[in-house]
Amino acid sequence: MLLVAVVVLALFLLPWLAGRYPVYLAIQILILAVFSIGFNLLFGYTGLLSFGQAGFFAIGAYGCAKILLAVPNLLLGLVGGVAAAGIAALVLGILSVRHTRIYFSMLTLAFGMMIYSIAWKWRDFTGGDDGLVGIPRAPLEIPGLLSIDLSAMGHYYYVVLVLSLLAIAAMYRLVHSPLGLTLQAIRDSETRAEFAGVPVRKYRLIAFTIAGLYAGLAGALLTPLENTVTPPIAHWSTSAEPVMATLLGGVHTFGGPIVGAFLFFMIKDIIVRYTEYWLIWFGVIVVALVMGFPGGVMSIFTERRLAWRLTWPLISRPGKPAPAQRHDRTSED
Repeated sequence: MLLVAVVVLALFLLPWLAGRYPVYLAIQILILAVFSIGFNLLFGYTGLLSFGQAGFFAIGAYGCAKILLAVPNLLLGLVGGVAAAGIAALVLGILSVRHTRIYFSMLTLAFGMMIYSIAWKWRDFTGGDDGLVGIPRAPLEIPGLLSIDLSAMGHYYYVVLVLSLLAIAAMYRLVHSPLGLTLQAIRDSETRAEFAGVPVRKYRLIAFTIAGLYAGLAGALLTPLENTVTPPIAHWSTSAEPVMATLLGGVHTFGGPIVGAFLFFMIKDIIVRYTEYWLIWFGVIVVALVMGFPGGVMSIFTERRLAWRLTWPLISRPGKPAPAQRHDRTSED
């Protein structure tokens, strides 16, 4: 908790200590972190690998963009983008959660590419290959209460930071709630969960919809930052980003996708400074990290914390023998 507090404090002080580009990079990392923890609810906690999350990411971005072009109110744009992504996730989730494993993955990939095709072809709404440009970074307004100008990137950074922290805290509460434990039970053994009376398909749909909401929030936060939205954000390669971030950080640890998002952008930012073929070197580094740390980078800290917990009682009480373990043969049998 102390480490988390230090990191959060550093994030709040970042605009005062760094220039414009580090702030821009931090916003990108926060957006990918939100995107990745939503994906990991499906992958790490429910056992469903989705390759179509970029579709909901794009729906959130386009929904926010259309609202901001019509009504320059950031809060309204964010809510509209998230709501549009959530509705799309609910509808497509009803069709997707009927299948599991590779069939689920391929179906989500097909739906994601369908959204990508719509973004290209529906020129009257999406602008086609030109995209939507001139999207304002509208002020954050609550009528009668406040109005915050966000034209400066440092001001918008704090909006993204606060919303990201709230989204992360909500997800932490969710995965440690009865709903989160039920999703983990489904991941570990779908058959046992069904025999225990758990409506597996219903809970998968809930997880799919929540993941879509998080993807929509990430897309909606990206729109005011870039002031433009183009169809490539709906491509399957965008869906690969939260997958890579989750694998880098760790699938079965809550902080894994967040750490992975940081590593993803830092590795990419360093490589592109030296070569235009950054994808090749990025792939080599990712493969090396995944092979070296099969459980993700966060697995190192998890293992050390577990070892510390096991050895601490012996260190705190030197000279005293460890308490004898009671063996219950009946329970073991």
